[in-house]
Amino acid sequence: MEKVAIFVDVQNIYYTVKQSYQRHFNYNAFWSLATAGREVVAAFAYAIDKGDSRQQGFQQILRNIGFEVKLKPYIQRSDGSAKGDWDVGITLDVIEYAPKVNVIVLLSGDGDFDLLLNKVRNAYHITTEVYGVPALTAPSLICSADRFIAINDQLLL
Repeated sequence: MEKVAIFVDVQNIYYTVKQSYQRHFNYNAFWSLATAGREVVAAFAYAIDKGDSRQQGFQQILRNIGFEVKLKPYIQRSDGSAKGDWDVGITLDVIEYAPKVNVIVLLSGDGDFDLLLNKVRNAYHITTEVYGVPALTAPSLICSADRFIAINDQLLL
């Protein structure tokens, strides 16, 4: 049985799905698809904590599905922009779990992860899968994955 580790860039998935489809991502459907016939070694969902009750309810849903939810505080800059980037945290966790699994699954469209996927595939000879919104996933990320799974109707609420 394949061993899998799953890494979800929650903010990226939320905004790309919302922009492309005006719908929400179906984490239950995703879990069923990504874990079928596989042993889950680790599953992390990386999110921003604004402390609002609706968000906390969503985070509990993710926990109930099987994810460990990792939170960073929401930071509002003086210019009005927000900060809440998990790229380094995701990268560190992928590198930690890559030697323990056969498959790394990444949910993100962020092209910054292309180097990471190339690195772990070559260093550990594992399979990499990316789930993303086709129109909003960096071409370099799609090319760096062994398998790209388009987020489409079957993965939407």
